[in-house]
Amino acid sequence: MSVNKIGVIGAGMMGSEIALVFAMAGKNVVMMEPEQARLDKAMAGLQKTLESGVARKFWAEEDMAAALSNISTATDVSGFGDRDLVIEAVFEDEEVKAAVYKELDAVCKDDAIIASNTSSISITVLASYFSEKRQSRFLGLHFFSPVSRMKLVEVIRGMDTDDDVIAAAREVCIAAGKTPIDVKDVVGFAVNRILFAMWDEVLRLAEEGACSPEDIDIGCKLGLGHPVGPFELMDNISNTLNLQVAEILHEAYGERFNPRPILRQMVKAGRAGRRAGRGWYRYDEKGKRVA
Repeated sequence: MSVNKIGVIGAGMMGSEIALVFAMAGKNVVMMEPEQARLDKAMAGLQKTLESGVARKFWAEEDMAAALSNISTATDVSGFGDRDLVIEAVFEDEEVKAAVYKELDAVCKDDAIIASNTSSISITVLASYFSEKRQSRFLGLHFFSPVSRMKLVEVIRGMDTDDDVIAAAREVCIAAGKTPIDVKDVVGFAVNRILFAMWDEVLRLAEEGACSPEDIDIGCKLGLGHPVGPFELMDNISNTLNLQVAEILHEAYGERFNPRPILRQMVKAGRAGRRAGRGWYRYDEKGKRVA
């Protein structure tokens, strides 16, 4: 199956950049978000991302113009009937996703592929919110932030996902410059289980006062070769989302993924991360770290 027309549900950090990478691969992309203001903000953000990439010689100016021309926006899914692939990238909540799937079930063509960018929820469970005929056309495509720079995508097969759906999804991701890996439908998939196990230990170190978040970040970057330290990464993603995923992993696997008290404190205190202006570090109104 050839995938040329793509729909993306959600214009947040993940959804907008998923739209961008496929637009840069020459695909026709519609990005949907119920609020026009959020769509306008997302498009402005993509413009800045592209301008920064051009300035750093990641892309040519003509690439930027072509990518933006390939993205259109919508405030509902009524026009998604011609989409070959639809990627849901909304809030990491099963009920929120289920409401989206009910709408897609009613408008998507019979052979459309529908994917979730969920980072932790079972694909088989999410597939159950579709009519039975669509469950074989559903899979997980878990991208990593920032999508415009991170090459990896986890491809997750549900119990009923057809082989041709997996093949088509892998092919279109490769065309967009991504490297797909196949992961079984287990809660948290592969990378997040590894990541959260590591985060558990770095949070313990911070709780014990054994090492500051800044020094832990330096240690991981210079000693382990990580491009970004764990506390920097937590702030970039959002501590609110980090806690939410940790709760999902805890429910599935028990005490080995029990969220650390310090993470709960951070979220309760409103220190969600970069976009909130404060997380493990402080940031200015443009998201630049100041302390």
